[in-house]
Amino acid sequence: MVSVHPVETLDIPDLAPYRTMRLQYEHRQRGIFVAEGEKVVRRLLESDLEVISLLLPAKWLEAYRDLLARRPEKQIRAFTAEKSLLESLTGFTMYQGVLAIGRVPPPVRLEPILVRSQGSLLILAVEGVSNAQNLGGLVRNCVALGVDAMLLGESCCSPYLRRAVRSSMGTLFKFPVIESAALAADLKTAKENGLKIVAAHPHTNEKSLWQTDFTQPCIILVGSEGEGISPPTLRLCDEVVAIPMHNDVDSLNVGTAGAIFLYEATRQRSSETGAPAQKQKQPESNL
Repeated sequence: MVSVHPVETLDIPDLAPYRTMRLQYEHRQRGIFVAEGEKVVRRLLESDLEVISLLLPAKWLEAYRDLLARRPEKQIRAFTAEKSLLESLTGFTMYQGVLAIGRVPPPVRLEPILVRSQGSLLILAVEGVSNAQNLGGLVRNCVALGVDAMLLGESCCSPYLRRAVRSSMGTLFKFPVIESAALAADLKTAKENGLKIVAAHPHTNEKSLWQTDFTQPCIILVGSEGEGISPPTLRLCDEVVAIPMHNDVDSLNVGTAGAIFLYEATRQRSSETGAPAQKQKQPESNL
């Protein structure tokens, strides 16, 4: 059930999560997150995650009517306001002015994923990525390229920070992200379950990406652009692999490097199974 509340000011208690959406770690402590943009909010409404409220121009309520009618919540508060008022929250012109507050879901555990998908499992593990936009981009890459799950090390930021959610374009809402309390221990567990750990590490002469076999169950591990993968974590890996590069470029943004590794893994697996190439969709426009 949706209750509609037109507002002319943002200075009311129920809108506090929107006014404080730059205080993202405070939101995390409360177990909530902000979804920003028409497509991201639409994907939230299509997901199984709990929706707490909406803040948007009145015209969007009609666009979301069918999705809202199917929601299981007893009540979702929809606050409607002029787009110019909503733009004051972000400090820049918003294309749609559509926002929502959702509930962070319960933690995802690694072990059930290892059991469920062991035969063809592909996981992206991430260490030391604190930039929310980079992390959200990695989530989007994973979903686009058919990865089974993401394993985040304890030194990573939360995938439910506002910019991470936005950069993922809402793909996060239907994708398992495991926020590890001890990445090294989880990598050891994965190895005990038969997964190969492949480190994406630019400063190595051990092996190039094109020489690496990704057809068996494996974890691809990426690190931050600045520090890379820490030496203790690197020692846990079965292979250390670099992307061949030219013109004295020694590294790539973690999102770009992750996409290249995941594409090569997907390409090899499609070739191995004889799966036909899927028809490409038109690229999504940015919000």
